[in-house]
Amino acid sequence: MPIEIKMDEQVAVVTLNEGENRFNPEFLSQVMKALDRVENETEANVLVINSAHDKIFSNGIDLDWLLPVFKKNDKATAKGFIEAMMAMFKRVLLFPMPTIAAITGHAFAGGAIWACYFDFRFMRSDRGYLCYPEVDLGIPFLPGMLAGMKKAIPRHTLEDMVLTGKRLTATQCQAHQIVTKACPMEALMAETLGFAKTLNKKRSTVAAMKADLNKDVVYALEHEDPPIIDSGRFFV
Repeated sequence: MPIEIKMDEQVAVVTLNEGENRFNPEFLSQVMKALDRVENETEANVLVINSAHDKIFSNGIDLDWLLPVFKKNDKATAKGFIEAMMAMFKRVLLFPMPTIAAITGHAFAGGAIWACYFDFRFMRSDRGYLCYPEVDLGIPFLPGMLAGMKKAIPRHTLEDMVLTGKRLTATQCQAHQIVTKACPMEALMAETLGFAKTLNKKRSTVAAMKADLNKDVVYALEHEDPPIIDSGRFFV
């Protein structure tokens, strides 16, 4: 089923509906197409992305797809996938309107990383965690990933999360100012949309401000370490 786009006044609501919304080439392509549609085919001034799954926002990379690629030593496909994922992160980061992730459940690994590239985050309080399990999987982060995470998470909290792999609830995320508000599932979209409708700003102004604010993140995303595939570093 294609990603769904609905308008609510000046807010474009994009609903991910690929189950756990794991990253693979098809998912990344569909997200990019949806973002293009919002920018080019609507009058939206705010973007909200949520998930149709009532327990999961995104569980990151689709390992069922990627592990066979690594086992075949298909470096070109692996490199292309990494570049496409970074392009999606950058697209959200610089999207020419305020962006809000309505986190409907678990956001793990790549899904939790992606959430950091949004301008604001609202999160379901009655179910779901934000978690980076990479330390337990033996997988280091790419520089562009860490740059995005530093944008959204206070340094001391980020160090705690990435070095321990601990899971944070929505309430804990709000206490650490990672999310704007934690709220029950039945109130999540109403709270998100209520906030979104206060952000009806001029696209060109928002785009220029976001480009200046995020220069360091963009640099990190565009200067990833080329030997990542050859060195065997692998991540989720």
